[in-house]
Amino acid sequence: MATAKSTTRAGASKSKKRLALEARTWEGLSNLFLLQRPRMMALCREFDLFPPQLMVLKVLDEPRPMRDVATAMACDSSNLTGITDRLEERGLVRRASDPGDRRVKLLVLTKDGEALRREVVDRLNQPPPGSVDTLTEAELRQLDALLRKALESII
Repeated sequence: MATAKSTTRAGASKSKKRLALEARTWEGLSNLFLLQRPRMMALCREFDLFPPQLMVLKVLDEPRPMRDVATAMACDSSNLTGITDRLEERGLVRRASDPGDRRVKLLVLTKDGEALRREVVDRLNQPPPGSVDTLTEAELRQLDALLRKALESII
């Protein structure tokens, strides 16, 4: 009897059982992400931000070329220009020339932008009440390690 298989980028085959497990796991991660949406939207309202502006703040952990920020947000550079304009008007970011290549524009947080980013990221990183209470410390460490490993493979 033939078994349904898929091939990975590395050329290894995946069984139907493995593919189903991957899909179920990804569904769980997607559901967790979607449950964050109301919290994110509440933060946007509280700080008078649109979701893309919040995403830019989250991405700017250091000065970054605008094209890299656009890539991280999966948007076109022209869309990022409008988002940046609004953040700049509020005094949260500034554009600067890259010292290594003056043709490249960097997005840099201002002092106010750094403070707002810290507040937003700290609040987003707080787990929703009850979400991880049933996990032991060992399970949390294992989950953290597994999520970081998965992220490293795609970033």
